[in-house]
Amino acid sequence: MSIRITKLSVLLLSAALCLPAAAEAQENGQFIPVVSYRTGPYAPNGIPWADGIVDYLELVNQRDGGINGVKILYEECETGYATDRGVECYERLKNKGPTGAAFINPLSTGITFALTEKTLVDKIPLITAGFGRSESRDGSVFPWNFPLIGTYWTAADVAIQHIAKELGGTDKLNGRKIVLLYHDSPFGKEPMPVLEVLAKKHGFQLTMIPVTSPGVEQKSQWLQIRQLRPDYVVMWGWGVMNPTAIQEAANVNFPRDKMIGFWFAGAEPDVVPAGAQAVGYKALMLQHGAGRARVHDDLDKYVYGKGLGKAKPADTGGVLFNRGMVGVMLGIEGIRTAMAKYGNKPMTGEQVRWGIEHLALDEKRIKELGFEGMISPVKISCADHEGTRTSRIQQWDGKSWNIISDWYTADEAMLAPLLKEAAARYAKEKGITPRDCSKES
Repeated sequence: MSIRITKLSVLLLSAALCLPAAAEAQENGQFIPVVSYRTGPYAPNGIPWADGIVDYLELVNQRDGGINGVKILYEECETGYATDRGVECYERLKNKGPTGAAFINPLSTGITFALTEKTLVDKIPLITAGFGRSESRDGSVFPWNFPLIGTYWTAADVAIQHIAKELGGTDKLNGRKIVLLYHDSPFGKEPMPVLEVLAKKHGFQLTMIPVTSPGVEQKSQWLQIRQLRPDYVVMWGWGVMNPTAIQEAANVNFPRDKMIGFWFAGAEPDVVPAGAQAVGYKALMLQHGAGRARVHDDLDKYVYGKGLGKAKPADTGGVLFNRGMVGVMLGIEGIRTAMAKYGNKPMTGEQVRWGIEHLALDEKRIKELGFEGMISPVKISCADHEGTRTSRIQQWDGKSWNIISDWYTADEAMLAPLLKEAAARYAKEKGITPRDCSKES
């Protein structure tokens, strides 16, 4: 018994000696939750995305000593892409660290919908780079939502712009048939309002065909497409739905170069499983694509060189890995912007929101960060939580993605009224009084 007591005493003493360091880390750190999905049917896409996030957080700690000297604390929580589990992760992580979560980046439009009202109450920014609610671009109604560098509505307009260019002009859209093959979920339905307006404006026939999650069964949808004989199929898919669609397109002899996926249907896991059948398939880019920039060299030195990397080194230049890095980099630069006003210390959610809303990355700063060539300048404001509305088109050649277009810019004259109307409708439903952005500074 005396030996057991002695061992217990030593353990308790050791734990006590560790407490000051742990308390100091919690006191001085900036907590950033990582809500991810490495399991389930969407894991092939969720894993590289989450790897990019975690590796960039580690890079900032190892290379820079944190954000302006403030160490980043992070914890990953698995959702399996399930909305209810995403909400559970948010509730478990939102109050961690000395100031609570700096921001939440849920990697899911369904979870975004579920958290939009919660983050409003909890005062935690919701970063949805390239996904989420399109109308949340309007910061007067959605002060805590940030669909940075691209909304689904921007993507929908760019897709039709590219189709028009391939046909020889917008006038050539008249009388054409375009199918929207979409994931039957909130994110899959996001582009519908824009595509409906464009169909009416340009005179093309729009047919919208849903695919039940996760999307491994699409035979009936592609038989319908074969009967319709559309000029193009715009694919709004995620996960296994995308390579399955490419394979089914080949089965009914629909040309893959007449398929255009949006930017969450344009990564390596979307085409590699389909093999040679994917050659010619096209997709939008969320500004960046696959490939390496200087930030990857820093990863090699400071993260992978120390055995701290999450991915295989060869996979760190993939589309989704890069997307994870870009998204969390924008959040960190929002924190850095907030620190310029509030001081180099852990920021609260309110302070981070101010920082993201005043985020301005020019070409010089993007180069300093090592992201040159991956994104274009971004400027966020109260009225505009998207910051930029540009995209390009890439095409798969069987081994790699090749950029085949110049930059497209979404039609603001068409999108702005739709976004304003949708945001106003949401504000009315929820009893929200929009902010006066002219008075924000």
